[in-house]
Amino acid sequence: MAKFEDRHIERRKYIRLPAPIRLTYTNVDSGRTHNADVKDISPEGVRFETQDKALGSSDNLELKLDIPNAPNSVHAKGTVVWKEKLSLEDTSPFDFGIEFSEIEDDNKNTFLKFLCDLIYNLPEGARHGGKKVA
Repeated sequence: MAKFEDRHIERRKYIRLPAPIRLTYTNVDSGRTHNADVKDISPEGVRFETQDKALGSSDNLELKLDIPNAPNSVHAKGTVVWKEKLSLEDTSPFDFGIEFSEIEDDNKNTFLKFLCDLIYNLPEGARHGGKKVA
Protein backbone atom coordinates (compact mmCIF):
# COMPACT_ATOMS: atom_id res chain seq x y z
CA MET A 1 0.00 0.00 0.00
CA ALA A 2 1.36 3.43 -0.97
CA LYS A 3 2.07 5.86 1.81
CA PHE A 4 0.75 9.40 1.34
CA GLU A 5 3.17 12.15 2.31
CA ASP A 6 1.99 15.70 2.85
CA ARG A 7 5.00 17.83 1.97
CA HIS A 8 3.28 21.09 2.90
CA ILE A 9 2.39 21.48 6.53
CA GLU A 10 0.57 24.68 7.42
CA ARG A 11 2.10 26.10 10.59
CA ARG A 12 0.17 29.35 10.78
CA LYS A 13 -2.54 29.70 13.40
CA TYR A 14 -4.09 32.74 11.72
CA ILE A 15 -4.99 33.82 8.21
CA ARG A 16 -2.76 36.44 6.59
CA LEU A 17 -4.76 39.52 5.73
CA PRO A 18 -3.79 41.82 2.86
CA ALA A 19 -2.95 45.17 4.40
CA PRO A 20 -1.60 47.85 2.07
CA ILE A 21 -0.24 50.12 4.80
CA ARG A 22 3.12 51.74 5.54
CA LEU A 23 5.35 50.89 8.41
CA THR A 24 8.56 52.27 9.81
CA TYR A 25 11.02 49.89 11.42
CA THR A 26 14.17 50.43 13.41
CA ASN A 27 16.79 47.72 13.74
CA VAL A 28 17.45 47.60 17.49
CA ASP A 29 21.14 46.63 17.05
CA SER A 30 22.15 49.06 14.29
CA GLY A 31 19.71 51.86 15.08
CA ARG A 32 18.98 52.21 11.36
CA THR A 33 15.41 53.21 10.45
CA HIS A 34 13.61 52.40 7.19
CA ASN A 35 10.15 52.68 5.69
CA ALA A 36 8.44 49.68 4.11
CA ASP A 37 5.21 48.59 2.46
CA VAL A 38 3.20 45.98 4.35
CA LYS A 39 1.92 43.15 2.17
CA ASP A 40 -0.03 41.21 4.76
CA ILE A 41 -0.56 40.97 8.48
CA SER A 42 -1.91 38.61 11.15
CA PRO A 43 -2.24 38.77 14.93
CA GLU A 44 1.19 37.11 15.16
CA GLY A 45 3.21 38.98 12.57
CA VAL A 46 3.65 41.02 9.43
CA ARG A 47 5.20 40.60 5.98
CA PHE A 48 6.70 43.63 4.30
CA GLU A 49 8.83 44.54 1.29
CA THR A 50 11.98 46.63 1.50
CA GLN A 51 15.31 47.26 -0.25
CA ASP A 52 17.18 46.90 3.08
CA LYS A 53 19.82 44.26 2.30
CA ALA A 54 21.46 44.59 5.73
CA LEU A 55 18.40 43.29 7.60
CA GLY A 56 18.84 39.64 8.49
CA SER A 57 17.33 36.67 10.27
CA SER A 58 16.85 37.05 14.02
CA ASP A 59 17.26 40.85 13.90
CA ASN A 60 15.10 42.58 16.48
CA LEU A 61 12.95 45.46 15.27
CA GLU A 62 10.86 48.25 16.68
CA LEU A 63 7.86 48.78 14.40
CA LYS A 64 5.47 51.65 13.82
CA LEU A 65 2.38 50.67 11.79
CA ASP A 66 0.45 53.53 10.21
CA ILE A 67 -3.14 52.32 10.52
CA PRO A 68 -5.66 54.24 8.38
CA ASN A 69 -8.07 56.43 10.37
CA ALA A 70 -6.35 55.57 13.68
CA PRO A 71 -5.55 58.44 16.04
CA ASN A 72 -2.01 57.10 16.59
CA SER A 73 0.38 54.64 14.96
CA VAL A 74 0.58 51.14 16.42
CA HIS A 75 3.95 50.50 18.07
CA ALA A 76 5.25 46.95 18.30
CA LYS A 77 8.41 44.89 18.61
CA GLY A 78 9.27 41.89 16.49
CA THR A 79 11.92 39.54 15.21
CA VAL A 80 12.83 38.70 11.60
CA VAL A 81 11.93 35.03 11.07
CA TRP A 82 12.48 34.82 7.31
CA LYS A 83 13.87 36.80 4.38
CA GLU A 84 13.30 36.21 0.67
CA LYS A 85 14.68 38.04 -2.36
CA LEU A 86 11.87 38.74 -4.82
CA SER A 87 13.93 38.17 -7.98
CA LEU A 88 17.49 37.51 -9.12
CA GLU A 89 18.02 41.17 -10.09
CA ASP A 90 20.69 42.91 -7.99
CA THR A 91 18.30 45.76 -7.22
CA SER A 92 15.42 43.46 -6.33
CA PRO A 93 13.69 44.14 -3.00
CA PHE A 94 13.22 41.56 -0.26
CA ASP A 95 10.17 40.26 1.54
CA PHE A 96 10.61 39.89 5.30
CA GLY A 97 8.49 37.92 7.73
CA ILE A 98 8.35 39.43 11.21
CA GLU A 99 6.96 37.71 14.29
CA PHE A 100 5.54 40.13 16.85
CA SER A 101 7.02 39.82 20.33
CA GLU A 102 5.10 42.74 21.82
CA ILE A 103 2.42 45.28 20.92
CA GLU A 104 2.18 48.31 23.19
CA ASP A 105 -0.80 48.08 25.54
CA ASP A 106 -2.09 51.50 24.43
CA ASN A 107 -2.19 50.25 20.81
CA LYS A 108 -3.69 46.75 21.20
CA ASN A 109 -7.30 47.86 20.75
CA THR A 110 -6.40 49.89 17.64
CA PHE A 111 -4.52 46.90 16.22
CA LEU A 112 -7.32 44.41 16.96
CA LYS A 113 -9.97 46.72 15.49
CA PHE A 114 -7.85 47.09 12.35
CA LEU A 115 -7.59 43.28 11.99
CA CYS A 116 -11.34 42.87 12.55
CA ASP A 117 -12.06 45.50 9.90
CA LEU A 118 -9.78 43.67 7.46
CA ILE A 119 -11.57 40.37 8.12
CA TYR A 120 -15.00 42.00 7.83
CA ASN A 121 -14.07 43.47 4.45
CA LEU A 122 -12.75 40.21 2.96
CA PRO A 123 -14.78 38.68 0.15
CA GLU A 124 -17.35 36.21 1.58
CA GLY A 125 -15.55 33.05 0.37
CA ALA A 126 -12.21 34.16 1.80
CA ARG A 127 -13.65 34.70 5.28
CA HIS A 128 -14.59 31.04 5.65
CA GLY A 129 -11.79 29.37 3.75
CA GLY A 130 -13.94 29.13 0.62
CA LYS A 131 -16.67 27.16 2.45
CA LYS A 132 -20.27 28.21 2.75
CA VAL A 133 -21.39 28.79 6.30
CA ALA A 134 -24.98 28.00 7.30
